[in-house]
Amino acid sequence: MNEVKKIPTAAPVVGVILIRSDGRVLLRRRPPDKAHAGLWEFPGGKVEPGERNREALAREVAEELAIGLDPRRLAFAALSHDRGAGPAPREPYVLFLYTCRAWRGEPRCTEGGEVGWFTPAEARGLPVPPLDVEPVARLAAILARRPAGVAKPQART
Repeated sequence: MNEVKKIPTAAPVVGVILIRSDGRVLLRRRPPDKAHAGLWEFPGGKVEPGERNREALAREVAEELAIGLDPRRLAFAALSHDRGAGPAPREPYVLFLYTCRAWRGEPRCTEGGEVGWFTPAEARGLPVPPLDVEPVARLAAILARRPAGVAKPQART
């Protein structure tokens, strides 16, 4: 009899690093009635079947923070994953993280919790879910990258 090997799959999730003009980034604190309650995270969520990552992110952020994002203005920033660890077995998550420097509206939590604006150093001191640990640790380097289409400053002589 042939054995069928289990092929691991992963559930895609998306997140955004909203960057203010002063260089601070938005993190959202999970509400008490949700998984990872009280932890700070990048806003976002699961990609639904048939959705593209950027469109899913715009939808999720509109639902969570009541702001509008233009999917074309989201720049890929980082990838993170977990191994499906937790109290109940599940598929591993793969986080596709994007940066965004322009949005419509003022971010506010629509599903409970709170938002805060942090420097990369401040963010490193916050408790975060497993998927956000590595991106938060690399946040300063992510923010230092020049967005696509932005010219490098010329040296003055």
